[in-house]
Amino acid sequence: MTLRDLVLEWRAMATAVTMTELHLVPPETEVTASGDGQAFEAAPGGPRLFVVRLDVTKTIEQQSLELSLWGSADGQSWGTMPLLKFPQRFYASSTQMVLDLTARPEIRFIRARWELNRWGRVRPEPRFCFTVTARPAG
Repeated sequence: MTLRDLVLEWRAMATAVTMTELHLVPPETEVTASGDGQAFEAAPGGPRLFVVRLDVTKTIEQQSLELSLWGSADGQSWGTMPLLKFPQRFYASSTQMVLDLTARPEIRFIRARWELNRWGRVRPEPRFCFTVTARPAG
């Protein structure tokens, strides 16, 4: 192993230990349909308690957003029940909740899932702009 390899490995370990924030849904993501975010690994030796924040920045009337966080042991099977479910959102707002994985050591991956609902006759499709971040608690 070269000195360069050692430095790169040290940087990767330092980044994992000092992780400040995960973007489960990137900043200012605009969606018009239900969907899933990217999966992130919750490292076995890393933090297991997170403060998760949902920031809804743009919306239109007569629609709702339901956001949940899902866990997986292998990054493929996400189960039938979410780990965390946010209250339904209708307007621009910010909401924080705690995701505690300490009692779920089998969970290695987390991701966000959103469901959009629309009613009324103004516009045929829902439209939300939002961000979901998770940072280690403590």
